[in-house]
Amino acid sequence: MPDFDLEFTESRSLGATWALDVLWNRLGIGETMRRVLADRHTDDSAERVLFALVANRALTPSAKLAARWVSEDVIISGLPATSDDACYQAMDWLPEIKDAVEREVFERVTYEPNQEVDLLVFDAPTSSETDQPQVVGVAVTRHGIPVRAWSWSGNTADSALIRQVRSDMGASAPARIVWVANRGFTTAGSRRDLHADGRNQYIIATKLRSGSADTDAAAAAAARSRQDRYQEVAADLRVMEIRISSGERFVLCHDSGAAERDAAVRARMLAHLEEHIRDTDTLSSDMRAEKLRGFTVARHGRHRYLRVTASGQLRIDMSAVRAEEKFDGKYLLRASDTAMTAEDIALRYRQLLEVERGWRSMQQVIDPRPGYQHTEGAIRAHVVLCWLALLLARVTENACRDSWPKLRQELDRIAAGTFTGPTGTFRLRTEITSAQRDILAKLAIDPPPRISQFTPASS
Repeated sequence: MPDFDLEFTESRSLGATWALDVLWNRLGIGETMRRVLADRHTDDSAERVLFALVANRALTPSAKLAARWVSEDVIISGLPATSDDACYQAMDWLPEIKDAVEREVFERVTYEPNQEVDLLVFDAPTSSETDQPQVVGVAVTRHGIPVRAWSWSGNTADSALIRQVRSDMGASAPARIVWVANRGFTTAGSRRDLHADGRNQYIIATKLRSGSADTDAAAAAAARSRQDRYQEVAADLRVMEIRISSGERFVLCHDSGAAERDAAVRARMLAHLEEHIRDTDTLSSDMRAEKLRGFTVARHGRHRYLRVTASGQLRIDMSAVRAEEKFDGKYLLRASDTAMTAEDIALRYRQLLEVERGWRSMQQVIDPRPGYQHTEGAIRAHVVLCWLALLLARVTENACRDSWPKLRQELDRIAAGTFTGPTGTFRLRTEITSAQRDILAKLAIDPPPRISQFTPASS
């Protein structure tokens, strides 16, 4: 075989980090960070490290800190390598520069007459099972772009959340905020606070199985209604308005994708139950009672699928299973806006579910050191990382009209190999496929250079 005296030393992913970096600067994030960090006399590479942390959240959220990922797996312009200490230090700066970055993003993304935003509020458990769950608030435009983020401890009162958001939005507050939540705000007082000034509205998920007295009967009746009562608003989403003379709107939603997920979760739960009760017939009645108490306390609602026979044996309650199946993919929404259509109510709430799923996919362990993720500052930094990662992902999705996981996977296939020969070392990018070129064109981003980082051999 011919000897070309050319050694292939490594390959790293290039396309996804390249695209995210362009969007990062297009939104003014990089410039704002560099300006604010310069006032604090930080290292010049701090902004690049922060971008790496955000890109890591968006592309490969895992327990591995970004330092090793940057140094071994991807190419990030201006950051050939970094260290764990540099990542820790950069994360410490995030809560302090968050306000400046939010102002810049808000101006670039949302400023237009009569702009309104949805304020999505959801529970976001922290990475450690012993940590107290956090409540996250994300302000998104009508196009689904997250422009601000908040975090609170799980026991924060609804009134405190509302006051802080109104205070933080201040003069930049849009013409109207629509609060969309799947937790909290269940009391009449909380809902009055949300709707206090008459301009802001709310869409809140309420209990379908055992909600408040004014919704129980109507929700249960609607859940048993004929299928032709539903109005189709999307390929897998149907809605049905429930008329209740209470001054609020109630919309029953049926999501076929969620129904499939509900059924799959229940199937796994029942399989585990079957396994755990399989040999209980041989136990004494006292031991079976103790096992049932254990399910009641620690099995997260699984006990509702169990029944005790007349002879004291544990069995799967198939009537409870069939009753639960009727609720698969269904949820009930209450809204304050009497002019908003049932379709708009459902689609705004679906946006909350999509953001929450995206958030959870990015919310992994961000620091392996024991106890680090337990500190308030680290949790706030984590929220900023997830917000910025979600921002870049949603901008990409909107431009390309496709899901972030598919776009990420396609862009990640653009790689660069490092070659060393007699004349020096260089990187050679893979050929751009038609699918990759289409994504970059929709984002108005040029492909990475074909050959880069040429280093002549030392004489």
